[in-house]
Amino acid sequence: MSDSLFSDVSSTVAKAALDGLSLRQQAISRNIANIDTPAYQAETVDFQETLSRMVDGDTLQPLKITDEAHLTTAESDPPFVVSLRPGGSYRADQNNVAIDVEMADMSEAGIQYQAISQAISKKLMLLKTLAK
Repeated sequence: MSDSLFSDVSSTVAKAALDGLSLRQQAISRNIANIDTPAYQAETVDFQETLSRMVDGDTLQPLKITDEAHLTTAESDPPFVVSLRPGGSYRADQNNVAIDVEMADMSEAGIQYQAISQAISKKLMLLKTLAK
């Protein structure tokens, strides 16, 4: 029963969103670390598109495992894609990392991560209250 409490659509999407935001934070960190690397191209992670596909498609339905010998798929986690950030202005060394863009993206990702974490926390507190 407790498995069904945490495997609903909202929990699955929240977990995927936290995973995507974490990957986005890592990409931003790599961009900042390579701000002075010649020819480095800024990376980005568009996790919102992946989440939209998850919610709109059938990817939220996990496979039913009826025997311990069943294999699980590696596709259970959403396939977030790290890609090169389009546009931006290139410096003379062909690096397109802009610190102001990176800091704004990092702040946005941090706020989104905190909001989702708080929503999960409130859901768990509600479940705890209902269990009493």
